[in-house]
Amino acid sequence: MLPANGAAPPTAPSKNWDHHVQQADELSRTPGFQDLRDRIVAKAAPVQGERAIDVGCGTGLLALALAPTCADVWAIDYAPGMIEHLRGVLAGEMITNVYPLIASAVSLPRTDASVDLVVSNYCFHHLDERGKRAAISETFRVLRPGGRLVFGDMMFSWNPAQERNREVIGSKLRSIARRGPSGWLRIIRNAGRMAAGRGERPASPDWWRIALLEAGFDSIEIEVLAHEGGVAAAIKPA
Repeated sequence: MLPANGAAPPTAPSKNWDHHVQQADELSRTPGFQDLRDRIVAKAAPVQGERAIDVGCGTGLLALALAPTCADVWAIDYAPGMIEHLRGVLAGEMITNVYPLIASAVSLPRTDASVDLVVSNYCFHHLDERGKRAAISETFRVLRPGGRLVFGDMMFSWNPAQERNREVIGSKLRSIARRGPSGWLRIIRNAGRMAAGRGERPASPDWWRIALLEAGFDSIEIEVLAHEGGVAAAIKPA
């Protein structure tokens, strides 16, 4: 189901993450992602016995953190390789209340008003605008009244008109360019992927605030971090 302009459907990731499982696992153990995990879990404030979904779970960064508190955690990801990796981790740790499942952020495998908490980390920027709105709508659907959504993601846009966008884009380009010829080659490749509609599609904090309001959420809080990212929280009205 391609949109009229031929771009990838909203369910398509910006790259094949089956080829990057080890990279994602290593990244999840870096101080930056450990800090982001802690921020998301603290903001989510899981309560004993709650039911949760981790959208775009990857190798389990958030799902594993919620498991000691929540009654069950549905860990969904588009990439079969990520799910297979997480199943191995769960078996090794003998964790029985996390349920890994291959599924899409825009079609959550839960019934209406069936979960208390939805979390996500660095998933939504792989979706285009239509996909982001579909994912928000699905999250709203599965949350019970009073349920919470908390997620971390890139929170800037490629539009250089705003100062923060220029700072983030400039920082990214300088960091990659310092690697020399390989860095410049990566910049060229990334530019090509973006031109073909397969690149990362971050959204600004203002975009997220408006989109969450339009989806029906309230009590929206967005924390913009020092780097490219941010943490957003919202509640489905009771």
